[in-house]
Amino acid sequence: MSKQNPSKLIISQADYQQLLDLIEKNPSPATDALDEEISRAKIVANNELPTDVVVMNSQVTFIDADSAEENTIQLVYPQHADVNQQKISILSPVGSALIGLSVGGTIDWPVPQGIVRRLKVVAVKQK
Repeated sequence: MSKQNPSKLIISQADYQQLLDLIEKNPSPATDALDEEISRAKIVANNELPTDVVVMNSQVTFIDADSAEENTIQLVYPQHADVNQQKISILSPVGSALIGLSVGGTIDWPVPQGIVRRLKVVAVKQK
């Protein structure tokens, strides 16, 4: 991920452990990117996780700051991904970009043709 002034990330101990297991069992550029993202996160006990943080299986609404386009997705593990149902894998570029962000948090997300989009989380609904 290309990050300029990245927002703070917070990840629960349970999600962190499951994500580390996923990374270790599936070495790839996608898991390398995820590992880079979660390595800068603050790890907290499950019961200390704020309710406005993007976690695994949460529903996330975000806005593209350049186009003002709003999207709502559910962040899931790869085996549960289904683009038709807006279930996006944690190993996708946008999935690894969103994990751990809080409402109001932003991240720069590179897309094809060398363009960088700024995404801003506007709502989180934990499942």
